[in-house]
Amino acid sequence: MTNFPAAHVLALESKPIFEQLQLEEALLRAGSHNYCLINSNSSPAIVMGISGKKEELVEPDIHKQNPVPIIRRFSGGGCVLVGPQTLFLTFICNRADVDIGTCPKKLLHWTEEVLKPVFPHVDFRVQENDYAIGDKKFGGNAQYFTKDRWLHHASILWDYSPEEMKVLKMPPKIPEYRLNRTHDQFLCRLNSHFATKNEFFDGVLDSLGNQFALSMIKEDEVHHLLDAPHRKATVFVT
Repeated sequence: MTNFPAAHVLALESKPIFEQLQLEEALLRAGSHNYCLINSNSSPAIVMGISGKKEELVEPDIHKQNPVPIIRRFSGGGCVLVGPQTLFLTFICNRADVDIGTCPKKLLHWTEEVLKPVFPHVDFRVQENDYAIGDKKFGGNAQYFTKDRWLHHASILWDYSPEEMKVLKMPPKIPEYRLNRTHDQFLCRLNSHFATKNEFFDGVLDSLGNQFALSMIKEDEVHHLLDAPHRKATVFVT
């Protein structure tokens, strides 16, 4: 019998993304276990990478009409608009259990292999740094590495409003496969391929169970880590 490393699964619901990011940072920096976090039905927000600049990423006039919070997360990567129809998926692992060094491409390859079995009937692939079905993006992601641990978190489009997406400018750096397509031409929805959000999440956990011995935990079991000494880089911009 294979002895898989242990991993805790934390299923959140309606957790604001700011609070989720705070928790992820605590689990990464102050925790010692492997974790998988899932979340949906978060309140609307714009989330930028740690080096993101609001003036380059957000349309000011449109944002004034619907002033959702703007958050700078602790990881790198691009800018996303999230809300109730966004799914969140996070992996936090000890390098001793999943040794991908500090190479983002190796980490992305690992997550691609975890997610492939979840999409048996469509052309799931990693396009440059995005999760895509064919040439249309449904998920963005970012990574963070510490000495002994790493984190990968993704925001996934269960559904989205093209009108609301207009609050985001065309980013300064765009993937080649985008070909200057508008948000609506470039993106796709996961609800076209799964009956329910839980069907997608269950598929992820089934696949992850081929590498880890999974156990479900509740948030109050790790809440104390928020108060443990650790770097806290997730902040509100507005």
